[in-house]
Amino acid sequence: MKYNIHTHQFSNRKDVIELVNQFPTDLDLSLPNFTVGIHPWYIDFDNLDRDLETINQALQHPNCKALGECGLDKRIETSLENQISVFKAQLLLAEKHKKAVILHCVSAYQEVIEIKKEMKISVPLIIHGFSKNSQVAQSLYKNGFYLSFGKYLLRNPELSNVFKEVPTKYLFLETDMIEETIDQVYAKATSILNHDVEQIIEQNYIRVFNRD
Repeated sequence: MKYNIHTHQFSNRKDVIELVNQFPTDLDLSLPNFTVGIHPWYIDFDNLDRDLETINQALQHPNCKALGECGLDKRIETSLENQISVFKAQLLLAEKHKKAVILHCVSAYQEVIEIKKEMKISVPLIIHGFSKNSQVAQSLYKNGFYLSFGKYLLRNPELSNVFKEVPTKYLFLETDMIEETIDQVYAKATSILNHDVEQIIEQNYIRVFNRD
């Protein structure tokens, strides 16, 4: 069994468990495995309470495996202060329901580390689509964050060295919005580690997402 912890496309394959990313305004509870969260790009302050309550309800559904994606992005117009308030509100829901969190993080790694410490977050936090250097990777996993690799592992040869350095207990794989399949991501990861990653990812998935 392969695990794709962040995708926007449901392929309905029997040999892959996919966590399909959803937004509170467009929620399909019939998907076998999904996540739901308010992405920093799409914060709707006029309907924030409604969206947070939708997430609160969805997190109680057995098919909802995590909250997300949510997080911080310094390259958008929404102020960081406003993003942080929405992010923290979602982290409180994740803690309440003991669900992992899929994180979107752009140029705000120090901030998410500080928020994790400040709020004493106990649920697993996973940075999706990781593409940064060893120094950033190390600062994250040493603070208990998981790192999910996908598009950039296939596109950027330099990321292979970073991938190799991350302790295997902090690794996940994903496709996000790319056309390539999760099989191709697994094949790349296996070639980098010179080791079959299926068992590694499966153990991590069970530990992080099957927390009931």
